[in-house]
Amino acid sequence: MIKQFTNGYFNDLKRTIDEIPMEKIERIVEMIYEAYRRNNYVFIMGNGGSASTASHFACDLGKGTICEGKPRFRVVSLNDNMPLITALSNDFGYERVFEEQLMNLLNPGDLVICITGSGNSLNILKAVDYAKKQGARIISLIGFGGGKLKDRVDEHITVSNRNYGQVEDIHLILCHAISQFFQNLIENESQPAHCKNG
Repeated sequence: MIKQFTNGYFNDLKRTIDEIPMEKIERIVEMIYEAYRRNNYVFIMGNGGSASTASHFACDLGKGTICEGKPRFRVVSLNDNMPLITALSNDFGYERVFEEQLMNLLNPGDLVICITGSGNSLNILKAVDYAKKQGARIISLIGFGGGKLKDRVDEHITVSNRNYGQVEDIHLILCHAISQFFQNLIENESQPAHCKNG
């Protein structure tokens, strides 16, 4: 029974991966690289399992790409300061927990990355609307066909899959592929350097 279930799960993942347009990945990589070259901040956010992916992606971009003598990513996960998150939620409501943090930190030209299963979380939508008004650029990884978020961002990868676990699997795979691409790119740019990605 578990073999049949697992085979079905893996087959759904393979099908979903095969549906991802490569040009979308290329465009997102270009946007992240532009933020890196311009020394802009990259802010990443998500709810639930996507919060874990946001933290993981920030860690991989912030630590996994370090090369001595090379610029570093200025990357922050908005999910990681729990005292601040609970204070903002208590005083302003959870729907403003990301927007309020961006009010403290965001500058024009910064990059905001939203990771979400449904694309309909109010706190994500509010943060995106604020970021756009401030002149930030916005990327999103979405599932379930995109929800309300899809048409509010500059670029997105939206998977049609409606299984939350599989959507989160795909998002994490994308984050790993992108961060490891940058690890390799930065390591091999111009002069040799010692990299601390072990």
